[in-house]
Amino acid sequence: MNAPQFLDTNIFVYAFGDDERTETAQEIMSAPYVTSVQALNEFAHVMRRKLRRELSEIRKGTVAIQKASARIIPLDIALNHAAFDLVARYNLSFYDALMIAAALEAQSTVFLSEDLQHGLTINNTLTIQNPFL
Repeated sequence: MNAPQFLDTNIFVYAFGDDERTETAQEIMSAPYVTSVQALNEFAHVMRRKLRRELSEIRKGTVAIQKASARIIPLDIALNHAAFDLVARYNLSFYDALMIAAALEAQSTVFLSEDLQHGLTINNTLTIQNPFL
């Protein structure tokens, strides 16, 4: 059995936002999913710096993401090294590669993100899908 789909940060930002993608993002979050500590950190950053949300609201959001997730992949040195390999092989940004390394660690086969190349397959096991197309 495959691991749940892996969600990128933008899914969470849209789920806690208010635009045409909010409903889709909330629907995605209602199914089992995996994410990483990095996604929680990026969510907090975007919500604070770009969307000017209060810390209490951001904290509630991160707790909700944690509670709803099937698993959250921690950041560690092995993940960091794996990200460098992915950067070299797929010409990704380091932070995107770090997120993908977490998805591979979780053994997910689907990585939902608006920010990466739709249809790209990583290591013949993980496919990037843009759920907002």
